[in-house]
Amino acid sequence: METIKSNKKALFALAIGGFGIGLTEFVIMGILTEVSGSLGITIPQAGHFIAAYALGVVVGAPLLTGMGAKLSPKKMLFLLMIWFTVFNTLSGLASGYSSLLFLRFLSGIPHGAFFGIGAVVATKLAKKGKAAQAISIMFSGLTVANVIGVPIGTYLGQQFSWSVSFYLVGFVGLLALGSIYLWMPKIEVEESSEKVTVAQGLKNTELWALIALTTIGTGGFFAWYSYVAPLITNVAGLPEHFVGYAMMLAGLGMVAGNFLGAKMAELLSPLRAVIISLSMMCAILLANMVIATNPYLLMVMTFVIGAISFTVATPIQMAIINTSKGSEMLGSSMNQSAFNMGNASGAYLAGLPMAFGYGILYSSLVGALLAFSGVMIAVAILLVRKRRAIKYRKMAISC
Repeated sequence: METIKSNKKALFALAIGGFGIGLTEFVIMGILTEVSGSLGITIPQAGHFIAAYALGVVVGAPLLTGMGAKLSPKKMLFLLMIWFTVFNTLSGLASGYSSLLFLRFLSGIPHGAFFGIGAVVATKLAKKGKAAQAISIMFSGLTVANVIGVPIGTYLGQQFSWSVSFYLVGFVGLLALGSIYLWMPKIEVEESSEKVTVAQGLKNTELWALIALTTIGTGGFFAWYSYVAPLITNVAGLPEHFVGYAMMLAGLGMVAGNFLGAKMAELLSPLRAVIISLSMMCAILLANMVIATNPYLLMVMTFVIGAISFTVATPIQMAIINTSKGSEMLGSSMNQSAFNMGNASGAYLAGLPMAFGYGILYSSLVGALLAFSGVMIAVAILLVRKRRAIKYRKMAISC
């Protein structure tokens, strides 16, 4: 009984870290105006701080995971959270564009490694058959951050100073440090260290196919989410303050979808759960194009899209871990890089139709196409697996 309680506390420690990461990743979007005004730059220039953080995630995930392969997971998670706390707090002290850009890049570096290592640790802490549920508990911190943390951080940044938002992130980082130190059990290095080198792990072709699946498929969600504000104000004709309510509804949907996705991964294979999730995402984004002009239905749809989109998070993470045997932490961390590449590519691609004068609604069409492309990649992976299994079966019979 004590072990079960300890494991729950350890998972909660991972969730607190996820809350802090979700807070710093998304709160910047709510205080861009304040940041740009304070630093004397344009809002598009302030948007570079979002890209700098994402670049830090992409660079840091495989780099730090490889460097820390021989450390115990508890020590590595603790060190990652120290890095996170220090550079997010320093971001609040930045006095110019260049310094904040550099600090945002450094703040993003531990993001992927924390979630990647944390996901593998969660599977080790889980009861038999409950690995997906354990991973979803860790990811719940990120989803809850969108419901509670980001609105609070945005309010503090708007009412006092944008620096306060980053000090809040630093405070959450301290809470995560304390919880990891007190609640995370010591897992022996032999149990957790990667069994193959980084170079060997990167030769896994199915791992790269899954990375592409994450980048392209989840880009469908970000194609919609990046332009949800103008969708609400310009298309549905709602007042600007409704954007905050919509973001909270999307966050609540993410919380629900996160746990629903875990249940799907337990009942089905992870990859089949991904196919169902992305297929539903494709359908719902197409439906959104039809009903977005109705303000009431759009607000309901905001919750539904958030829920459906996040059903993919846990299944794809499990699929990556299952495929990366011997290099689970590397694969899991790289998947976090892929999520952030999906964030950047989804926002960029969804903006192209608008650049050619087609309107905001077409961002949902781009999202649907990206989600459908993800489905096609997942189906292709399953077909290759089936063909490989038939080949091995024939070889076994001939021997």
